[in-house]
Amino acid sequence: MPVRHDSGLLEEIERLQGALAARDAEAAQKERQLERYAADLRETFKRERERSQELRASYAATVRALSNAVEARDAYTGKHAERVTAYGLAIARVHGMPITDELEFGFLLHDVGKVAIPDAILYKPGPLNDEERALMAKHPVIGSEIVGGIEFLAGAVVVVRSHHERWDGRGYPDGLRGEQIPVAARVFAVADVLDALTTDRPYRPASAIRMAREMISAGAGSHFDPGVIAAFNRIEDGVLERIAAEIG
Repeated sequence: MPVRHDSGLLEEIERLQGALAARDAEAAQKERQLERYAADLRETFKRERERSQELRASYAATVRALSNAVEARDAYTGKHAERVTAYGLAIARVHGMPITDELEFGFLLHDVGKVAIPDAILYKPGPLNDEERALMAKHPVIGSEIVGGIEFLAGAVVVVRSHHERWDGRGYPDGLRGEQIPVAARVFAVADVLDALTTDRPYRPASAIRMAREMISAGAGSHFDPGVIAAFNRIEDGVLERIAAEIG
């Protein structure tokens, strides 16, 4: 017996099929739009990343130029800023600190305030008198004012201002004590003294790394943060010797 088709049912099926096809076409269009948006976002991200890398390179070049200007006025320290930065970053890693541009910039620019110190004091071969020491002691404040006025160096201020503070509160310029001293400055203080002890100075020859380590460790709890000294002493002599040899 022939099957009878209800015309109304066929029309409904055709309507549903048409609606489904339209929905599929709309979904496909939206998918293409999303793919275009994703491609645009990827391209935008790529351009922004390239600009960010260019900007960081520009910042780093500016910082190194400032650092080199300071070193040029205090030539006997020869590459002091580079060495002390490398030592400081090595200690910071072991101490569990995040390694950031601001940290590196602060280490490199720690003595930028010396640009305002008279040559007669910087180049004096003998000990400074009280008045000269007072002038020299102003360089952390001067340096912090210099870098504090530059937006991308704002994070470097804590090292520039506080790297001569002491754990026992007898440092300068603010007489901070213990954990009042920013941890980056506490780390840097160890690296700074390490480089001072292991390089030749007009008034004494350089000490070996091992001897310098002993002298620095003796200052734990007075000059230096004991926790930072513990991190410092986990770094092998050979690592520090390689840093000195590679930088020169």
